[in-house]
Amino acid sequence: MPASIGRRLQKPIGERNREHEEKNDKWHRVERSSGKFFRRFRLPENAKVDQVKAAMENGVVTVIVPKDETKKPEMKAVEISC
Repeated sequence: MPASIGRRLQKPIGERNREHEEKNDKWHRVERSSGKFFRRFRLPENAKVDQVKAAMENGVVTVIVPKDETKKPEMKAVEISC
């Protein structure tokens, strides 16, 4: 399944195949939609786009986007004279 990443936008692209099944004895029926699709996800500024990993298992796509850890601003006590 192709995917593209650029300017903090992740775009997986895929295609669904139509499944249609009918059985008469117990009326077993399966329907799924088909066609091409894509989804867009806006990535945070601290996303490491060069380290994105994706995998598909049982028709489920998992995309892992590591992020840089943001440092919390240092707090400094300041004396206030009155």
